[in-house]
Order: sequence, then structure tokens, then C-alpha cells
Amino acid sequence: MKRVVIIGAGFGGLRAARGLAGKGFEVWLLDRQNYHLFQPLLYQVATASLDEDSIAQPVRSIVRGWDGVQFRLTEVEGVDAARRQIITREGPFSYDYLVVAAGAATAFFGLNSAAEHAYELKGLDDAIILRNRILSAFERALLEDDPALRRALLTFVVIGGGPTGVEFAGALAELVNRVLVKDYPRELIDETRIVLVEMAPYLLAPYAEKQREYARRRLERMGVEVRLGSAVKDVLPDRVVLDDGSDIPSFTVLWAAGVEAAPLAGQLPAERARGGRVPVQPDLTLPGHPEIYVIGDMAYLEQDGQPLPQMAPVAMQMGEYVARHIVARERGRSIPPFRYRDRGSMAVIGRSAAVARIFGRRFRGFIAWVIWLVLHLLQLIDFRNRLLVVISWAYDYLLFERKVGLIMRAGTARPLGPENLLDTPIAGSEQAGARAYAAPDAHPR
Repeated sequence: MKRVVIIGAGFGGLRAARGLAGKGFEVWLLDRQNYHLFQPLLYQVATASLDEDSIAQPVRSIVRGWDGVQFRLTEVEGVDAARRQIITREGPFSYDYLVVAAGAATAFFGLNSAAEHAYELKGLDDAIILRNRILSAFERALLEDDPALRRALLTFVVIGGGPTGVEFAGALAELVNRVLVKDYPRELIDETRIVLVEMAPYLLAPYAEKQREYARRRLERMGVEVRLGSAVKDVLPDRVVLDDGSDIPSFTVLWAAGVEAAPLAGQLPAERARGGRVPVQPDLTLPGHPEIYVIGDMAYLEQDGQPLPQMAPVAMQMGEYVARHIVARERGRSIPPFRYRDRGSMAVIGRSAAVARIFGRRFRGFIAWVIWLVLHLLQLIDFRNRLLVVISWAYDYLLFERKVGLIMRAGTARPLGPENLLDTPIAGSEQAGARAYAAPDAHPR
């Protein structure tokens, strides 16, 4: 029985494993986490809309009943293509076919200060720590007498005007204006500032111009300050510096400006394309290594003159294709090259507001929001997850309330930020040498 090793239990890896189940293979599904994460809703965990267990499910419970599929909790450190082995912390594993679906990492584009001082939103830990930071900032601001420090505490900067940045900024504005306003003095809420910084002259680049403008206007009506055509020059512990020389005093910065292939891509015997992605053949195999497939955010494949986007639907279709391709090869058949079928994309902006492109048709507003709700619920793996999300969304929508309001301090690591700047004044502060905010939580890196 031939062994297929799949690295990554994300959207692509799970689809590949399910497609190979019961087909006469020994399938090993490897991941360094024991759960599958529904990443499109991570921002809702970070903004206290959803509990973390609403968007995560143990991999073992997912693959239970998938004939021939086994899960292994381990971290892959390298690939020995010559010996057909992967190197893990537990030792080498051999394979007949290898499917690499390790996903993506945050791309900081060489801006080391952003990697050091900004938050990212790629995993559950990121979302929980960012939620802690947001809620803690309001608690500390309530005790702060220095106006400049208080304003910096209550200023949240989102860098990147793609779907993640837009969705997070909108959700944060709703958290502040609909929920926290009930628990904190009105003057504190009025001082809160959410700034969305985008280098391009528009938001949501893949969408039509009317949808982009709708998103911008909607965010601004929600109180988000949208700064277009502004590139980030530096991210310091207490401020963001822009390329025009201006800065934004802030202790909480989310970097949502792009992604790159996971570091494991550098261990593969292949060239690297833009963003560290691995160029693949039309059948998603590596050039010179037909036994190795690369799918999802790690793979670089052009279609109709453009590289396929790093999106969950692409990864899912690639995973399904690889399973069919491996089965066909073992049965002496061939199938056509992979072709992505673009069914559309969408981004939610806030309560009853979204933009969507479905099968070539464009929607915005309430209809797009309903489409977004339904499709995201259908994509959640488990019935329990769907039920939890529906309950949370209904609770929020009907009562203008968030169920998640706890500041969790366990599991934090290296402190982020201004506790090391006790003698450094905040930009614009009237008090030189004022004490800086002691960060109540920590950064996961």
C-alpha cells in the first residue's frame, strides 16, 4: 500500500485527505496544531465576536471515519526529496507521494520593525492576544491621566486595505461603538481612533470600483479613518511612521498588508517565485519531482496570464484535484491539468454591509452581507461550529452585545512595546519624558 503524506491540515490538506480516503492509500495528515482553523473568521475572535472554539475543530474528529487516513501531530522541519523523506522533530517519515499544503505566513516586505512591533492575524494565538490587547488598552486608558498617552492607547492602526484589514477595521469599529460604549465613559469612546492605512489609492484591490468606494464610505461612516496612498516607513513600539513624514501615535498595530509562502517552501527542491511561492507544473507537481505536489498558498501557478490568488477556494480546489490526480496515476489514467473555477469572493465591512462577487455578478450592502453569512456558515466543517457561530452572530445582531469579553493572560510570552520606553515621550505629547504605557499582555513571537 502506497503512502501519501500531506503536510498541513488546512483547507487544501483536508480536501486532499478526504479525496484519498478509501482509495487504497495509507494517508498521513501532518500538522503542528491538532485542529483545523477556519481562518476567514479569525478577525471575529480578535474583536470579541466569536469564541476561539467556534472556528476550530480537532483534526482527529474531522478525519474520524475517513478510511486509511491517519493524523500525526508534528512539525515538519525539512524535505529530503532524494530519499523521499520528510524530516520532523520525531524523526524522518518516508512517502511515495508528498502533498505540501503548509499555507502562508505574514509578509512584512523587509520591514523588520513591523515584524517586531506589529500584531499579525494568522493563528488562534494571534487572535486571542490581539483581543487581549484591545480590551486591555481600554482598561489602561481609563486609568491614564496623560491626554497624549490616553489617545495613543485608544488609537488602533490597521495596515493593509485588503479583505483582512477592511473586515478587522469594521469589526473593531462595531465593537467600540456598539458594545464597549455601554461599559466605558462616553468621553473614552469619543477619543478612540481607528486608522486604516493602505498604500494603494483604493481599498479591496480585486473588487470593482463601485464596491471599493462603497467599502471606503461605509468604513468612514462607522468612524474609521481611511488613509489611502500612504506607505508605512516604520513601526515603532509607540507609533507608526508614514512615508510622508507624519506619524500616528499608537500602541496597537495590526499588520494585514500581505502574505508569503510558509517557510517550509524554502526546504523544497524548487525555485521560488514572488512571495516565496513555489512554481508548480499544471498538474501541481514540482518540476523534476512528479511525486511531490504543492498546493494552496505555497503554490505559484498562472492562469489566464495571472497568478492564482492565495485564497481558501483555490486551496480547496487544488486539494481535490491532487487527490483525483494521484488516484488516476495509480490506475494508469490521466486527467486534464488543474484549472481554478472562480466562483467569486466577498468581504464583510460591518453590520448588514458587505461586498461580494458571485459567478460574475456583483453585490453590495445587505444582500452581499446575507450571502457572506450563508456561505461562511456552509464552509464551517462541523455542525457544532455552525451552531456556535449562528448563536453568537444572532446574539450580537439582536442585542448589540458581544459574548466574548475576557482578558486572558495565560500563555503569553515576550512583551510587546512601550514598557521598555519609560523615558521616551509619545509623538505629540506635551510632557517630554512622560511614562509610557506598560503593556498588559505579550506578543506571541
